[in-house]
Amino acid sequence: MTDETCQWQGWRQATERALYGPGGFYLRPEGPAGHFRTSVHASPLFAAAVARLLREVAEELGTAEADLVDVGAGRGELLAGVLAATEGSGLTVRAYAVERAARPAGLDDRVVWTDRPPRGARGLLFANEWLDNVPVDVAEADAEGTVRYVEVRADGAERLGAPVSGPDAEWLARWWPLREPGARAEIGRPRDEAWAAAVTSLAAGRAVAVDYAHVRDSRPPFGSLTGFRAGREVPPVPDGSCDLTAHVALDACADPGPTGGPVGEGHAGAPGAAGPVLPAAELLTQREALRRLGVSGERPPLALASTDPTGYVRALAAAGEAAELTARGGLGDFLWLTQRVPPTTDR
Repeated sequence: MTDETCQWQGWRQATERALYGPGGFYLRPEGPAGHFRTSVHASPLFAAAVARLLREVAEELGTAEADLVDVGAGRGELLAGVLAATEGSGLTVRAYAVERAARPAGLDDRVVWTDRPPRGARGLLFANEWLDNVPVDVAEADAEGTVRYVEVRADGAERLGAPVSGPDAEWLARWWPLREPGARAEIGRPRDEAWAAAVTSLAAGRAVAVDYAHVRDSRPPFGSLTGFRAGREVPPVPDGSCDLTAHVALDACADPGPTGGPVGEGHAGAPGAAGPVLPAAELLTQREALRRLGVSGERPPLALASTDPTGYVRALAAAGEAAELTARGGLGDFLWLTQRVPPTTDR
């Protein structure tokens, strides 16, 4: 084996290198769409729903001009869809793609390509399947119950390392305690920090994160770290050959303060917390969120087939796409975390 494959690292460091280092998985020309299908790629109905959400936010702000910040923008597919969906609507969209890969050729000139959210945006910050790719460390309880970092080599071999301590141990104790030998968790603290930075970049509007996720009462007992390559789930190997992803503890992202509080009841962290106090959060399934935005998998009435056969076929196709976006056991089970940032917020 080479020196690189023999090197033991924590999963956070290994993932950072494999996804975003030289030749990393997410910097390849084909982009994420070359390996897996997100809601954005599944149907233009998703971009149309985000466009409706952006118009709602603009109305709340009393403006005909709004920022749309797409965090983890891939190759700009969502922004292209929203810009198309808002043509002729009277809404002027200032579009920002936040992505670590290079700007793709042929992208609409109206899209600003950047590696970090712009400060002071007024409108909608939208992060679709971004947080699951923010690198995190993995922890496991050893035979004596001591929680240790899991170390990994570039070939995917693992071993247990040093005991988890400091802020990582505090995060686990609060959000994902490991009580049984062999139990594993992904330490979501870097994701909490990344999300807080994204939310606090907004001057006014809404921040929405959409992702594979779990909450406190449904944590996977052995974690959820996995890999994807060319549309197939594969073992997570940090050699740059596959995506590395783990579901997100979205309730922790919503509430980074030291005291607990159920998401959806307005809890926004404690005053004086070490982390930022975020706006009140709402957590919904994608199924619920998209239905609020007019996306439903219901079939069109059969009578339409007689009166407007072409319209019936179009409506039937749209219903099929909507059904995929809202399906139980599939994309519909994604969670949407929404945080509203009022214009009066001091930031």
